[in-house]
Amino acid sequence: MSAGRASEGAGCITWWGFSPARDLLHIGPERSEGDINVLLVGSGDPRHILKTIAGLQDKQSVHIWVIENSMEVVARQLLLLYLALIPQDSMGINEKTEVFLEVFGNAEIRSQTEEVLQRVASQLSLSVTETMAMHGCLNTTLLKFKERDELDRIFKSWIQTRSSSSERPAPVMSKAWDYRVRQHLGTRYDSKKGCFDWDLTMKLHEKGCGVINRQQYMRWREQGLAFEMREGIYQITNPSLLSSRVFSQKGDKVAIRGYWGDIVSSPYLSFGIETDDKSLLKTQNGQHIKTAQDISFANLQGLFQSLSSRRGCPTTSQPYTDAEEDTSIRTVSIKDLMYPNGISVTFLPLDSLHKLPEKQKYSQFFNTIYFSASFVHQLGPMMRQIAAPDAVLVVELAKYILDLNKEQEAGFAKKVEDIALEAGFEPWHEGTSDDVHAVFIQQ
Repeated sequence: MSAGRASEGAGCITWWGFSPARDLLHIGPERSEGDINVLLVGSGDPRHILKTIAGLQDKQSVHIWVIENSMEVVARQLLLLYLALIPQDSMGINEKTEVFLEVFGNAEIRSQTEEVLQRVASQLSLSVTETMAMHGCLNTTLLKFKERDELDRIFKSWIQTRSSSSERPAPVMSKAWDYRVRQHLGTRYDSKKGCFDWDLTMKLHEKGCGVINRQQYMRWREQGLAFEMREGIYQITNPSLLSSRVFSQKGDKVAIRGYWGDIVSSPYLSFGIETDDKSLLKTQNGQHIKTAQDISFANLQGLFQSLSSRRGCPTTSQPYTDAEEDTSIRTVSIKDLMYPNGISVTFLPLDSLHKLPEKQKYSQFFNTIYFSASFVHQLGPMMRQIAAPDAVLVVELAKYILDLNKEQEAGFAKKVEDIALEAGFEPWHEGTSDDVHAVFIQQ
């Protein structure tokens, strides 16, 4: 029951989630101090990881376990986590936030960002092939050998220079993006701006996302550029947003490289539509003064600041300043990354969800379990075997999957509740209501 299959707009691969970042330890009953295990199933990006780490108390430690359905998504999660862990003496916080958002939400990036991406990819390639170079927040040791080989292949494909003739050239992102837009709109393509405007004003804005700026959203719908924070040339394909999709052609199965992610809901949802700083939500004459891009930038800066101040992170008496950022791009090796105390992130094999109950290690193990909307069909009774007593189950709903109508959205929420009840969880009604996530507690 994947909500994303309702239409081509949501795509067939989840590059970003369809909900804002949540501190998963502050959902449901209050947690005690000590070790907490969190299972993320299909989250698609590290928004919940970063938000949860930022809210962690000094006497708490968290181990986050991640399951995705594609090694391309795992590779991108590792890339974004790596960027988040670069210390301030190597990359100023403004530059880091800009690079992160560019890689996160732009189909095309600047040459400086491409260079950072390639250097990180080379380090990640080493980390998945040499277990000695592992980082506690980038742990891939439990993946299968063939999955680590696949990660290595993906990272090396990102490193390939554009002039390389030894490999098949990557598709031009502008053409791949336009193909998806044409495929999605069909006969409405010639009036696409009207379609984009309808999705923004009658759907996103009606759902409370007024901070998503019309000009920025229209640019993203047309070109795939969500975050354009600097005067610069954004024309280099972002390789982390490319993936393969299998099509049937004359009875044969053919894998085609292209952009197969969301082209409707936008990457603004992850970090850009909610904020604790209410000054960023002020309006003037009915219009928001700040945009979802501004809020994404401010939220991520706050999350990165929290990560840097987490005890155990290296500090420097002479912090790197953003004034230096364009003079040189340094390679930050795995050992130079921040090592925040009490935090681990481990990636599990793609097919591991239904195998966890078979392993004694995971018996009544997870304190919080998160399912994305696109993974709800995999939620079942076996969850109670791996859920700790009083475990919290958080399920992403279909509110921001725009190709669904209100009846389908409500039907999805009802189906989620039925599946959760069958799996031994009951709705958690305390606290504020939320139509973005459904929260349950083990019976």
